[in-house]
Amino acid sequence: MAFFLKGVHVPHRKNTAGFKGVKLPAPKQVAIPTSMHIGAPAKVVVSVGDEVKIGTLIAEQSGVVSSNVYSSVSGKVVKIEDMLLSSGKSAPAIMIESDGEMAIDENVKPPVINSAEDLLEAIRLSGVVGLGGAGFPTYVKFGANKPVKIQELIINGAECEPYITSDSVTMVEKSNEIGYALSVLTSFFEIDRVIIGIEKNKPDAIKAMKKLENDKIKVRVLPSVYPQGGEKVLVYHLTGKKIPLGKLPIDVGCVVCNSTTVATIGTYLLTGMPLVEKCITVDGDAVKTPQNVIAPIGCALQEVFDFCGGFTKPVAKVIYGGPMMGISVPDTSVPVLKMTNAILAFSEKLNKEADPTACIKCGSCLNHCPFGINPVAIAASLKNNDLEGLKKAGAQLCMECGCCAFVCPAKRPIVQNNKLAKQKLQQANAKGGK
Repeated sequence: MAFFLKGVHVPHRKNTAGFKGVKLPAPKQVAIPTSMHIGAPAKVVVSVGDEVKIGTLIAEQSGVVSSNVYSSVSGKVVKIEDMLLSSGKSAPAIMIESDGEMAIDENVKPPVINSAEDLLEAIRLSGVVGLGGAGFPTYVKFGANKPVKIQELIINGAECEPYITSDSVTMVEKSNEIGYALSVLTSFFEIDRVIIGIEKNKPDAIKAMKKLENDKIKVRVLPSVYPQGGEKVLVYHLTGKKIPLGKLPIDVGCVVCNSTTVATIGTYLLTGMPLVEKCITVDGDAVKTPQNVIAPIGCALQEVFDFCGGFTKPVAKVIYGGPMMGISVPDTSVPVLKMTNAILAFSEKLNKEADPTACIKCGSCLNHCPFGINPVAIAASLKNNDLEGLKKAGAQLCMECGCCAFVCPAKRPIVQNNKLAKQKLQQANAKGGK
């Protein structure tokens, strides 16, 4: 299939660009899920009544593809119960009543790194996962299953979704941590070169990252075209390499890490503090004072919105992430997660969806898809239950970026159709494998 790395020009609406991260005061309570990553939920290692501090291990990695979970406040464990997650699955969540002191666990100390094995273990213990939204445990990327030779370590600083600026803020405010992480990573792992990719509309982040350049680390300024931050898109634009269907970046010699992920690794290496808080963009037309907030993982979204002045108008929708690929949440009691990079609240004016009309076969969806997928053919094959037709149309390649729906004049539910098509193919593959 032809590999067309096209895209769309979305309105940036970076209202919080240049805003520093503001620390949220200690929340009254946090609810920390044991599953904030791809793979198996972590195993709870605390009990109701236990006293914990910031950085206390509360759920331990279970299996290779899993991740440690740490307390983000000091206080007492008051409840452990299942929580319905945004993925539709349930996992245990640990409720901690904060004592307001935000005391740090005595075991939080910088790790000693003398080898690649030490560094890999440190990344595992940090609890860091893909913080751009994917949630893949980072230490696995660097060779948890087997040693890897990395030709290009790609740092994703594109941040191409509208509204979101939290990665850009992190690149500016945590540039020392990013620089330290990259120096250690390139010292102990086999990495030929590091490429930091940033869209050109982020001058402050570009300036901060340019200071890290050396013989091995280079910054590449990219056009501001969505979905520039998509993993396969970014790899192609920075290296010219194409990641085949069903393969990972490492299969073409690349590892891709979000810029905030690298900053978190740097923080852990320097201080021993694991992933317990996130810088998140708080925005949307219903929010009184949009800003970037550094919030403890597990605190309720409502506390974050209240910190930003609350709402100025009735809220019709709240989402994790950006408007192109974000996930709608049922209410504002849900917690900030490891992968949360933004929470957006929209009024009915911006949430209102146009009624779909008949497809006019204009080809806009096909012409703007980064991978040249044919959504019209997918819809027809889905309707006819034609599995071979779904494969030929490229349904499995869809990364659900939403470019097709964005440009569709008929406002067809294209992304939803593509999701259903992928599920149908996955179900067929699962049955065939039995």
